[in-house]
Amino acid sequence: MSKGPINPDQIMVGNDPVLAGHRDDYDSLGRHLSRRGISIDDITAQLAAFSLAIPSWGLGRGGTRFAKFAMPGEPTNIHEKLEDAAIVQQLCCITPRVSPHFPWDRVDDFVGLREAATSMGLEFDAVNSNTFQDQKDQAHSYQYGSLSAQDKGVRDQAIAHNIECIAAGTLLGSQALTVWVADGTNFPGQQDLSRSLDRYIDAAAEVYAALPTDWRMLLEHKLFEPAFYSSVISDWGSSALAAQELGPKAQCLVDLGHHAPNVNIEQIVARLHRLGKLGGFHFNDSKYGDDDLDSGSINPHQLFLVFNELIEAQNNPRTGFNPAYMIDQSHNVTDPIESMLSSAEAIAAAYTKAMLVDRAALHEAQACNDVMAAFQSLRLAYRTDVTPILAEARYKAGGALMPLNAYRSIEWRLLKERHRKSVGLGAGIV
Repeated sequence: MSKGPINPDQIMVGNDPVLAGHRDDYDSLGRHLSRRGISIDDITAQLAAFSLAIPSWGLGRGGTRFAKFAMPGEPTNIHEKLEDAAIVQQLCCITPRVSPHFPWDRVDDFVGLREAATSMGLEFDAVNSNTFQDQKDQAHSYQYGSLSAQDKGVRDQAIAHNIECIAAGTLLGSQALTVWVADGTNFPGQQDLSRSLDRYIDAAAEVYAALPTDWRMLLEHKLFEPAFYSSVISDWGSSALAAQELGPKAQCLVDLGHHAPNVNIEQIVARLHRLGKLGGFHFNDSKYGDDDLDSGSINPHQLFLVFNELIEAQNNPRTGFNPAYMIDQSHNVTDPIESMLSSAEAIAAAYTKAMLVDRAALHEAQACNDVMAAFQSLRLAYRTDVTPILAEARYKAGGALMPLNAYRSIEWRLLKERHRKSVGLGAGIV
């Protein structure tokens, strides 16, 4: 039974009215899958072992470059964010870790923060550094770059910050550092494009040298924004090149929104796995660019195809397969807890559908160039409604059969509005 702010009995009481209907749906799907040679209980057990991290920054309202609209009961510090994360985990049971971001989540007592998380049934995932914003009393500005900056003083400051993040993460029980830099240019000729990459790799190597033995360094690429002419780590190739030069503990992180429109992200997954550099995922969705929309809200089929490649990688681990999975979204108009619950379900559904693919039939069709048979083996899995499997996995873990309904029934925001400080108007996403 998961720990957290909600009384577990309250979750079970909410499940009672829909339990009989769920049993009927689960048994019916089980009979259907059995005719396809699939054990529904085996799939449910595999799903129960799957988990995601929640970003601390995603538990508050996001925004655009133009405005941020606060909501009542929104968390104002990392301890309140942990409370909200615990609610998500209690209800959906596949988000047991929180990924913190520094300096936003800096505290005086990291050991105490870890103990507070443990008391709510949570652990900490990868820690994230911030060299894309200037902080109060900061000696050097990141206006023209951080790890790749022309000024050595700026680079040294960025290196020191990342090493501080590693130290904090060690106290929190983390085993990975995610590095995303906003470095790049907005005008042709602004910087030498080759030398800027050299400076990045040299500076990143100093951070890499500070990693504990059992840690990983996850390099995140981004096509554009805020650097609109060129980004230093702009694509998976640049990220893979840097990771290869840094060493075996450096891997690539794939954010689903950080690509040009219509790029084949699932192929990128396969390529990075082939190189032994597939380190992790930030799940979200995109319509136009780096939109950070809720996972599966725009293109759930792409999410399924990504997981199809992840299952292939899992079955053929080559040099190893242990990706860090995290939701990474900006919730501009929704309650972040509701969006997290919705996204966790969409991601779990894509993963479960990918497990239903008849791999033997798929590989046989590929081997004999039977294009339609190969396509239909994927389509059959994608068309399957796996909702009963997701609900059963949650129920067995002590979660809610209908998480969103359960969350709304406790009126969490109304309760927190009475006890949390009000978040003021914001000028932008952070």
